[in-house]
Amino acid sequence: MHRRLKLALGVCLAALLGADSGWAQSDAGSYDILIKNARILDGTGSPWFLGIIAIKDGHIAAIGNPAGPLSTASAKRVIDARGLVAAPGFIDLHTHSDMPLLEDGNAESMVRDGVTLNVMGEEQSVAPRDGLPVEGQGKVREDWTNLTGYFDRLKQKGISINVISHIAEDQLRRVVMGYSDADPTPEQLKKMEDLLARSMHEGAWGLVTLYDSGGPAHPDEVIALAKVTARLGGNYTSHIGGEGYQEEQELAFAFRVAREAHIPVHIFHLYASGKPVWGKMAEYLDSIEKARAEGLDITANQYAYTAKTHPWWLWFPTWSRAGGPKAFGDRLQDAGVLEKIKHDKEFIDWSTEHGGWEGIVVAKVNKPENQKYLGKTVIEVAKMMGLSDPADAALKLEADEHGQVSGIYFALSEDNVKMVMQKPWVAVASDGAALNLNAPPIPHPRSYSNNARVLGHYVREEHTLTLPDAVRKMTGLPAQILGLTDRGQLHQGYWADVTLFDPDTVGETNSYEHPQSYAKGIPYVIVNGVVVVDHGQHTGARPGMPLYGKAYQPAG
Repeated sequence: MHRRLKLALGVCLAALLGADSGWAQSDAGSYDILIKNARILDGTGSPWFLGIIAIKDGHIAAIGNPAGPLSTASAKRVIDARGLVAAPGFIDLHTHSDMPLLEDGNAESMVRDGVTLNVMGEEQSVAPRDGLPVEGQGKVREDWTNLTGYFDRLKQKGISINVISHIAEDQLRRVVMGYSDADPTPEQLKKMEDLLARSMHEGAWGLVTLYDSGGPAHPDEVIALAKVTARLGGNYTSHIGGEGYQEEQELAFAFRVAREAHIPVHIFHLYASGKPVWGKMAEYLDSIEKARAEGLDITANQYAYTAKTHPWWLWFPTWSRAGGPKAFGDRLQDAGVLEKIKHDKEFIDWSTEHGGWEGIVVAKVNKPENQKYLGKTVIEVAKMMGLSDPADAALKLEADEHGQVSGIYFALSEDNVKMVMQKPWVAVASDGAALNLNAPPIPHPRSYSNNARVLGHYVREEHTLTLPDAVRKMTGLPAQILGLTDRGQLHQGYWADVTLFDPDTVGETNSYEHPQSYAKGIPYVIVNGVVVVDHGQHTGARPGMPLYGKAYQPAG
């Protein structure tokens, strides 16, 4: 064979081997960052291996053998990761960071917890806002109309993490129908479908619904919107409302959406809330297993705590909330309405199903004179008010705050948390927000330490998960659920979102009583190839960006 032909074939073979293996075959020159001596967990659930990660132009340029060519490569920055695990940046599938990121784009609580991507949108989404009044106060004014306007605001401000946004069914209804509880007319449904399609062309990832116990009030509407979402390549996310009491019916509807719309279905924070239904968790998990065996793409997520947090108004009687938040707050000013609420089964069930009055803690109020109740149980609030009945105290405070109290509820089972966590189709997600230490007092600790708690408490201390599987539940699995093909794993060519943590020390530093402190044991976090957390401190860098869904059509 001619010498030149042999050489050409050899070069091609080397290139093919390099492309297939993902291992650098030669020093490609200077990189932006080299991470050396790392125990690499690639996000697939495979065991760790010792290696070098080379980053250039925001992407993973190569992953190499410690004794291979990368060992002599040069870089602008070299991180010695001896004793650390290198993992893909954590993906949080369930957050409320939309407004907090406009207040403080540093996303401190999230990025210091190893998170490099937040997914937003639940009972409300940032868009569409066609025809809605300007809302918000202080630093954030919701004066945009569409998702493009919100994303433009994020890009102007700068953010330290990446973001994805769903579109909420309730948001579509609010634009088209206000706070009406009626079924949409054909014309109204068509307008909702058009707004959803427009939002997905603007970059939305999919549709999300939140409904009260038993299932959605407008099931045909949800099915129709899910079909639009499926046609545009999105997914459907369900925040079921029964939380154990009517979960069987709610899961059945989620399965119906998967069958009829031919769409992947993801379920927000799967749990059974309240001691009377803790024993049903195995049944709910079994129903999902059967749906998956049928061929339905059903997944879920959970946070790593036995307490949850919600606005109080969610648990007040449905009739009292008709017409939206302002109407609810106004209605509470009527003493006769308060007395009727007190004897309504939904209100009575609120306490028994959520840990009792001794398990419901005041987490957020607005009036300065009510700040003294923060962190107190409803029973303690009643004593401070001089009232003998905790129900009266809850009603008085909710009325005084015009329906704006939020609470923490100690209503979940630790055994159930572990049972759910061990399912391979359940991802880790916080239901928190990207906050700083100046955020309003008594937020749930999950906003600061959800991932660190899994790695420290449930992996290192409780052995509920192996380390590779825990990392998969924070990275590769969320990426799979979202349909991301260039994040969530450490592979050549993927975006360089990387979290470095110490498996021996990673964990939470906060508690329910003192939730506002950052996670420990995560000294480095890299977002899109830029170091955002360096030696445990935020660098001020804001390399994050919106990620656009499959139907995205750039303007112009």
